[in-house]
Amino acid sequence: MKLLNLPMYKKIIGLVSLFVWLGVQTNAQITIQSPYSKFGIGNLKAQPSAQTRAIGGLATAIGSLTTYSSVINMQNPASYVGLYSTTVDVGAIANFTTLAQNGHPAEKSFTGNFSHLALGFNTSKKSGLSFGLVPYSELGYDIKNSIKIDTMNVDQIYRGEGGLSKAYMGFGHRIGEKLSVGLNVEYVFGNLLSTKSVEFPADRNVISSRMQQKNSVGGLTLSYGAQYATKWRKTTVTFGYSGSMPTNINSKSTEILTQYARDSGGNESSALDTLQNIQKDKVAFKIPMTHNFGVVFHQDNKWMLGADLRTGNWSKYSVGGQNQGLQDSWGLSLGGQIIPDITSIGSYFNRVEYRAGFMYDKTYVRFNNQDIKQMAFTVGLGLPLASNRFSFYKMNIAAEFGNKGSLTNNLIKENYVNIHFGITLNDTWFRRYKFD
Repeated sequence: MKLLNLPMYKKIIGLVSLFVWLGVQTNAQITIQSPYSKFGIGNLKAQPSAQTRAIGGLATAIGSLTTYSSVINMQNPASYVGLYSTTVDVGAIANFTTLAQNGHPAEKSFTGNFSHLALGFNTSKKSGLSFGLVPYSELGYDIKNSIKIDTMNVDQIYRGEGGLSKAYMGFGHRIGEKLSVGLNVEYVFGNLLSTKSVEFPADRNVISSRMQQKNSVGGLTLSYGAQYATKWRKTTVTFGYSGSMPTNINSKSTEILTQYARDSGGNESSALDTLQNIQKDKVAFKIPMTHNFGVVFHQDNKWMLGADLRTGNWSKYSVGGQNQGLQDSWGLSLGGQIIPDITSIGSYFNRVEYRAGFMYDKTYVRFNNQDIKQMAFTVGLGLPLASNRFSFYKMNIAAEFGNKGSLTNNLIKENYVNIHFGITLNDTWFRRYKFD
């Protein structure tokens, strides 16, 4: 007789419940402290898994990094054909940031948060399916600009929090022996909250004002990809492409203008008056087309080396039909991995995956006539955990040492260290057992 492994249903129900809970938690907190997240939809988030972050964000042509563990590469759904077992990937991130500006003391901050949860499995020898929850953008800043109007000192305070997430489901299929294609259906959702306050610190008798704008975003997008793998001597060469369609995502927008006061101790009163309360049921966010190109050279269970090039047509980004003044972006990733001896019994460290990479991006932000650029060096480890004949477990750790912006033209420079933690489980939930 044949018996389906029943505990898998409990696992799937538990994961779906966790997706919902994490989605609520993710959109209820500030996840970063970055002044450049004030622009557009915030700081864009790339492929979140610790495996790919350790190799410079390399993802477009990535399938499985070893034959002993699958990788869920949600950036390119064509890669799902490489999911030979049921795979769960869950992760978290810790961020240490130092903000520097000429003439001002440095400011340090720390944030930590869930990063992603994904499930994938093969549906046949030539196809695979994946679904999960991943970040799309993050918003978090607190900026004060002190100016003088006539004889009065005025503080302009800008604050923002929130971000967007993606719940996705994707399918990949192999055509012939070398070509794979795939499609992700994604639901983008979240809240973007920004405020601008005007205060008069030298005269507490003057009423302060605050404009608060909240956009509650929700809508469907599509992304797609392809991978072509061929042999060159003993090396497998994989070419990859992935992209996303330009999409209009609806948002409910609220604008509230209030007045308030501060006492001699600097404590803020409740709103004294609401001068404006405008609610718009549908405001369209036009998300532009993006492209990713990649190539990877690898020998199974030994080494891997690759490069990615990405572009985004963000000059077409608009809200409610109004262009937001962003610029087109582009970026480059280089990375690799080496495993001394994956079958080693006498040395654990010979089975460890050692990873390193580099990433560079010209972001979609241009401020004070200067492009805002970002770069980082990355390192990481894939640490095998206890396993058996049908199950393989791995802890992944990655560190990014990077900076964004510069100190010229009175700009702010962000120096950051991001630590990514991840657990990958490769199991046989859907295996059928036979009994005579």
